[in-house]
Amino acid sequence: MFPVSMAIATIAMSSGVEGATFFTPLFILGLGLPAEVAIGTGLMTEVFGFASGLYAYARKGSIDYQLGQMLLIVSIPAALLGTWLGGMIPDDILKGILGVGLFAIASSFLSSPEPATVKLLDQDIEEHHNQAKQTCIKTTAGETFCYTIGNRMEGRLLIGIGGLFLGMLSTGLGQLNGYFLLQRCRVPSKIAVATSVFIVAITALIASVGHVIQFIQVGGEALNTVLSLAIFTGPGVIIGAQLGSLVASSMPQKLLERSMGILFILVGVLILAP
Repeated sequence: MFPVSMAIATIAMSSGVEGATFFTPLFILGLGLPAEVAIGTGLMTEVFGFASGLYAYARKGSIDYQLGQMLLIVSIPAALLGTWLGGMIPDDILKGILGVGLFAIASSFLSSPEPATVKLLDQDIEEHHNQAKQTCIKTTAGETFCYTIGNRMEGRLLIGIGGLFLGMLSTGLGQLNGYFLLQRCRVPSKIAVATSVFIVAITALIASVGHVIQFIQVGGEALNTVLSLAIFTGPGVIIGAQLGSLVASSMPQKLLERSMGILFILVGVLILAP
């Protein structure tokens, strides 16, 4: 699992997808773990990778902490609710929900905007929101981004749904973040990506604590399995997260997204297959 987790984290960071989206199906299909154990372990593993990415974005000064706090107030309780629901749902039904969720994630990758479209969105934010801008972020690289956050209630609703799925299935929040922050909230793409990592990292950390508490309460084989995997996957994703930034700069982003979309469709079919 150490080299496998390095490879997965590299792909995840370079494509912008949550690492647990890969790990949870791998634990179910490859290791034969129960869905609840696989989801909790995948979420714990994801925390290590996102912590590495969060540190990098914090150093760049590109995180909108005020926006992040506004959305964390919703995402954290929703994720804890999802964690509780995940422990109550039968294993077969949980697998079915995960399979359908993978199809939804695949659809988001296959329909993601082209780089030129993202550039036009950034230009529109800069040109048409010149008055009464509420937020200005200056990065350590000297770039300044000023914008007004829109559709706040819609954002809280979407992030709440994403947090619920993160706690229940270990994935989903990052994809909704990307859609809302850039296209609906009108946040510049660089700030949107960094803030999304901040929100997912904190929410995943809290949700993983909820899963750990459940595993401790159950005890026995489940807790031993989680710890046995985490001691190898944790260091692997920390290294892979750093490699992912190098891969992202050398491979076409659109090719990565299309490949991830096709992969998740195949994995979803395998999970749903009787």
